[in-house]
Amino acid sequence: MDTNEHEIDKLIQQGEGLTTEFKSCRKQINRDVYETVCAFLNRHGGTLLLGVQDSGEVQGIEPDAVAQIKKDFVTAINNPQKISPPTYLSIDEPVVKGKQILHIFVPESSQVHRCNGRIYDRNEDGDLDITEHTEQVARLYQRKQASYSENKVYPRVQVEDLRVDLIDRCRKHVRINRENHPWVDMDDLQLIKSAQLYQTDPETGKSGVTLAGIMLLGTDSLILQVCPAHRTDLILRKVNVDRYDDRDLVRTNLIESYDRILAFIKKHLPDPFYLEGIERRSLRDAIFREVASNILIHREYTSGVPARLIIEYGQVTTYNANRPHGFGALNPETFAPYPKNPVMGAFFREIDRADELGSGMRKLMMYGEKYGDENPQLIEGDVFRMIISVPEFGDNPAVVPTIEPAAPQVTPQVTPQVTPQVTPQVTPQVEKLIAVLRGEMARAELMDTLTLKDRMHFSREYLQPALEAGYIEMTIPEKPNSRLQKYRLTEKGRLLLRSLKFGTTDEHR
Repeated sequence: MDTNEHEIDKLIQQGEGLTTEFKSCRKQINRDVYETVCAFLNRHGGTLLLGVQDSGEVQGIEPDAVAQIKKDFVTAINNPQKISPPTYLSIDEPVVKGKQILHIFVPESSQVHRCNGRIYDRNEDGDLDITEHTEQVARLYQRKQASYSENKVYPRVQVEDLRVDLIDRCRKHVRINRENHPWVDMDDLQLIKSAQLYQTDPETGKSGVTLAGIMLLGTDSLILQVCPAHRTDLILRKVNVDRYDDRDLVRTNLIESYDRILAFIKKHLPDPFYLEGIERRSLRDAIFREVASNILIHREYTSGVPARLIIEYGQVTTYNANRPHGFGALNPETFAPYPKNPVMGAFFREIDRADELGSGMRKLMMYGEKYGDENPQLIEGDVFRMIISVPEFGDNPAVVPTIEPAAPQVTPQVTPQVTPQVTPQVTPQVEKLIAVLRGEMARAELMDTLTLKDRMHFSREYLQPALEAGYIEMTIPEKPNSRLQKYRLTEKGRLLLRSLKFGTTDEHR
């Protein structure tokens, strides 16, 4: 049983609930499928399994009916007479227990949707028609508007104010992957309406392009007017740690911002050879494709905090303005993805800039450890952070020239000062501490990693010498005894780690 089949089998065993629904659809699609789609869009999203009975029995879909069911489903959800506003959903065709079923993931929408003119919401018992319940409908609209700033309507911004060349570029892209994609035959206004980038403000009744539409397809000057704080700061900081070795300040639309983020990554990070089965896979591209889309489509654009991606020795750290749904490090085993800007996310998925919600996170965690020897750290808060370990240039000498311009100015000053003083004075205990310290770690984490139990011994032989030598630093230096205290490598510590990792001695430096 492959991974996808195993995950679906687990869903079936858990049974139907708030975010899971089974439909038999043996020969044709059930009419109430669309009511469920509408309810999922309006509530928290969910998973539809066609070919599974309410009891959880996998009945399967007749092979001759699969193509027609898929066609009917795609046609219906793109028809504003059926689902309004229309949406785009992908369909997988897994085989479970030897039987063909269809798997449809429905993300939560930032808009209120109707099915056949009726509004549906979701609870544990199924789909509820709340059209006549004024208070419930009002609360639904309020929740959508309060949760998603991307829906703000700008009545004075119309389709002609956007980058027509970008719209056409997106249309051509989807045509390459799917000739019958609905966008192919739409004009520009129809396309941005179908992508939910053109809406009507429920309070004023005025229509216009939304914040999401402007950020995705707007001119640079228009973006500056509606979101003056928008920028993504890309920094390489390895040699000149007080400033930077290379920098790109990105202030353009999200589509071209994505391309520039990946170009910066490819310029400065190695791409070691990796085989997955018999095919070569670029771990770097798989990881940072997700990182780039996360920085852009999960950002809170009402915040004045700019996004940053910083490449340092051994790691990449990102900072992104966030509207948190929790605080602290995320556990990949229990983490439930939440769409911060679902309209932007859906658009990025259509043009292959992002994966389905949740699958990108799984790829990031799966490949992150293979790429940098450490699992990525994801920390939720008002500023969302990702810390991703990366292999160093010593593992891939071919990429060293990317930082050569800075080397002549800095290297002669750094090497003679640091090397003779660092290596000979380091005790074996400090070396072990430096070797295991990744990102920010608490005392208990470090002791557990080093399999030490004596707190005083750890402090005397490991922690204090490393602090006094300047290899590590406290995250809360003003409160040394804080219960939240953690420790991280300094630049001096990273240089030491590099020497330990590659076995560099004074003779070779």
